[in-house]
Amino acid sequence: MATSSFTFTPTGGKKLTIYGETANINYFLNTNLVPDSESGVTNHTASVNTFFRQQYPGDTTTSSVAQTTRHYLKDKTRRSGSALPGKSFILKEISSDDGGEKRAFTFKGRVMDLHAFLSGDATKDMYLYLNTGARYKIDLVIDTP
Repeated sequence: MATSSFTFTPTGGKKLTIYGETANINYFLNTNLVPDSESGVTNHTASVNTFFRQQYPGDTTTSSVAQTTRHYLKDKTRRSGSALPGKSFILKEISSDDGGEKRAFTFKGRVMDLHAFLSGDATKDMYLYLNTGARYKIDLVIDTP
């Protein structure tokens, strides 16, 4: 699996981006998040005009390169390197036998928006651990008819 980004704006909040495995974040939520890259990756083409090239510095005999078309991929969620952007957080499921799932993510945005989003869509009782060491209890959201 690959790390994906999920960008959205919680109700009454500001833009929030969560980075993590799709299955991992959706394990804790009632509403499945869709990765940004599923709709953000596009193929593009560009026309390159004829140009001249030297074989080495100071070469007086240049060669000509014909006009061509280049194909490239454009992905706004692309990252370079293995570091994930933002601040880290951990979601840990609260279970009676202390064997609940524990998954790590990173996020960009405000903590209050992350907390509000999780509090409104939690499918399990869980703890939210932040990179500062703070712990918040997130209660299961029960849909009432």
